[in-house]
Amino acid sequence: MRMKMKSFVVAAAVTLSATMAFGAAADTAKLDQLLEQIKKERAIEGRANQERERAFLAERADKQALLNTAKKQFADEEARGKRLQKQYADNDILIAQKQTELESALGTMGEVFGVVRQSANQAIGTISSSVVSSQYPDRDVPLRKIAEATELPTLQEMEDLWLAMLTEMTESGKVAKFDAEVVKLDGGVETKRVTRFGTFHVTTADEYLLRNDTTDQLQPLGRAPQAKIHNSVAAFNNAAPGELVGFYLDPTKGNSLLRLNQQRSTLMEYYHQGGTVGYLITLLLFIGFLIALERFIVLTVVGGKIRAQLKNLANPSKDNPLGRILTVYHQNMSADVENLELKLDEAILRETPKVDRGIGMIKLFAAVAPLMGLLGTVIGMILTFQTITLYGTGDPKLMAGDISLALVTTALGLIAALPLIFVHSIVASKAKTVLHVLDEQSAGIVAAHAEKEKA
Repeated sequence: MRMKMKSFVVAAAVTLSATMAFGAAADTAKLDQLLEQIKKERAIEGRANQERERAFLAERADKQALLNTAKKQFADEEARGKRLQKQYADNDILIAQKQTELESALGTMGEVFGVVRQSANQAIGTISSSVVSSQYPDRDVPLRKIAEATELPTLQEMEDLWLAMLTEMTESGKVAKFDAEVVKLDGGVETKRVTRFGTFHVTTADEYLLRNDTTDQLQPLGRAPQAKIHNSVAAFNNAAPGELVGFYLDPTKGNSLLRLNQQRSTLMEYYHQGGTVGYLITLLLFIGFLIALERFIVLTVVGGKIRAQLKNLANPSKDNPLGRILTVYHQNMSADVENLELKLDEAILRETPKVDRGIGMIKLFAAVAPLMGLLGTVIGMILTFQTITLYGTGDPKLMAGDISLALVTTALGLIAALPLIFVHSIVASKAKTVLHVLDEQSAGIVAAHAEKEKA
């Protein structure tokens, strides 16, 4: 504003000088107005400057007051901090004195407190995992309070600890029946009548149950153990009063042996461990049995027809080997003995392949099956050594599958060979019986024909 005023004055002076210099006729009234305007603006500017000065001084006084107040608060807080620091040090000394006095006053009670807490901690682990808790739940709640307490236990709490331990000991020797919720395999829950065998097992009427420590619920085994173990549950529950029956107990309370027994492979799982070689051995066994069955049925039917033909030798039938041989005899009754014998031998040779058809194949399958099992053994051992080369021998489970292939194929080969040998023997015996009858009748016919010629 001041600069503008100076500019205005300079301009006015220049104008006035110019007017006077050039001797122009100036208007005195306008100059008076200009002078008055300059005076007014100067007065306004002076008042504005005074207002700003007063505001600045007032604000400076306020800031000084705030500074004085802050300094006073800082001094007060500093003094308070020193007092609290001294009080903290005094309290620390007092706590140490009181702790010493407490330990002195406790004496042997401190040892009792330690023993009680230790016993409570041990009892919690035993009781929370015990199957007795499925019948008497929440027994570990008061024990957890004792274990977490920082002061001496009350008489009531010590009695709770004693009762919990006594209950566990007494119930470990009882077989009790009670109703409990059992989680089903589909996720639902149902109430069943269960039997508790001490601290070892809980069972329903026909299966073992496991207690889930996390959910505090009873649940069935995901997979039944061996049949003889699984069936002992039903045998026990169905036994008459006073009857002695066997029951399988897991001394590890179902946590090790029973769970491991669940993992035992079934016969079908063992079979599938044989892999492709095992399936081929099974195919051989199946085909061998089909051939043996067909031969057994055919030879049985042929044997029946031959027996019927033996009762009626005068009327030969072409639906059985003996009838066809008799037909050859009737067609060559006028021939000499040598020619007749040759004709009959030829007829028997024609019947022999029909009787022996497929029997040699059964014998071949019985010989090949163990060799295929040996092949599976070799393949399994090759895979085992390959696994050892890649992963080492640190984890035997890595080699278990290949070793199973080696052993299972050997077993399958022997299992297939044994019945094939038996059925081959049976079928071959029936075939030999048929051929023996044919040879016997042929020899008889030749002998009878020779006697007729001599006569």
